[in-house]
Order: sequence, then structure tokens, then C-alpha cells
Amino acid sequence: MNDHAPTLGTLMKALRTRNDWTLQEMSDRTGIPRSTLAKVEHDRLTLGYDKLQQISQRLKMRMSELFAAGGEETEGRAMTRRSVGTLEGAIHVDSRNYEYFFLCPELRKKRMIPMVARVRARTLEEFGELVRHSGEEFFYVLQGSVQVHTEFYEPVIVTAGQCIYIDSTMGHAYVLAPGCDEATAIGGCTSADEALLDAITKPEFHEKRDAAARPAEVITLKPPKKAAARGKAARRR
Repeated sequence: MNDHAPTLGTLMKALRTRNDWTLQEMSDRTGIPRSTLAKVEHDRLTLGYDKLQQISQRLKMRMSELFAAGGEETEGRAMTRRSVGTLEGAIHVDSRNYEYFFLCPELRKKRMIPMVARVRARTLEEFGELVRHSGEEFFYVLQGSVQVHTEFYEPVIVTAGQCIYIDSTMGHAYVLAPGCDEATAIGGCTSADEALLDAITKPEFHEKRDAAARPAEVITLKPPKKAAARGKAARRR
């Protein structure tokens, strides 16, 4: 890991300093205890994704702003930008249930939060209460198998090469599937700025979902090599 990469603690402290808030003022505004914020700023404690969402909503800012390193961007630049990310340059958040790497932190006003996550909890009892936050999310499993628990569906196991897409406002938890010791996934969560998302999302995404009648959709992606092999076979015929 790059020692010069920003940490959650340095970003939280920078946010507080920019606004000229004391730790107590930051606590009052976010609903996070002062002692917890102090430990986060000194990198002695971290926060789960649900708590980070809470902070962004209380402060009325996009969650991507919490992970943005560097100075402010102009609106013009924000529409003509790109970023090549690595784990070394990611924001590393180490929580009880997940190890997160939030990618491309230099970009502000992102409409989604790209991340790599390692699942740690082995059971729902170990995980604790289901988490809920605004937006939508998807995870594509790179390694191992993950058991996904959701509020309105039976648990489903997602293995390497599969992905799952859910409404994040529904209670959910990702734990290691039975017999699996390690699992890694890449995914993304939409920003907490719902008004902005409404402007860029197609209408069908806003149709009412009957969660009780429809199972969570799991998509298996076929490896590109197989597709290439089929193409060669067709040309030979």
C-alpha cells in the first residue's frame, strides 16, 4: 500500500478543517460521537459504509466528496475528466465486516462510488444488523463466493464470475459463503445525491419494484476467451 495515499482519517480531518469546525461541531452535524471522530482522524478507527453514508447525508454532500483528495474541480473540468485508479492510490477503509478500497479518490462529484471489497464476516450473526443506505449498488465477485442476505429475498450465493445488483435502501449484508475462507469483489454504489441521479437515469429504473414477488437477479458473465473461440469455429465452418 502506498504510504502517501490519503487515508479516511486525513480526508475527514481536511473536511473539518475546510469548514473551520471543532470536533464537537463535526459530531453535532454528523451524529457521530466526538471520540469516534477523533480516533478516525488519527487512523485508529474506521467507519463502515453505512456510517459514511450517514455523514454525507447529514452534511448534504455527495458521498464521493468524502473520498475526494486534492482541490476543488470546476464544473467544466468535471464533465471532461478521467482517472486511472490503482489499489495503491485508493482510500483504504478497514472495517469489521469488509475491507474497502475506494478507487479514483482525486475525482470530485462522482455519480457513483467505485470500490474493491474483501468480505470478512462468515455469518449473518457475526455481521450484525442489515445495513441500508440511499442509492443502488452492484458487486461482481472476482474471487471466492459470497452469500448475500437481503431484507425481502432469500439468501443467494454469488460465486466468482457472477454479479448482483440491488436497491441499497433494502437492508442487506454480504458474508462469506459456507466453506469459503476469502472473497473479493469489485463494485459500485450510486452517490447519495438522488436528484442528480434522477436526471441521468433511464425511466425504467424508477418503476415500482415488487420485491416480494421477484427474486434478486444474478447474472453470470461468460469469459471473453470462450466468445473468441466460438468466433473462430464459425469462421472455419
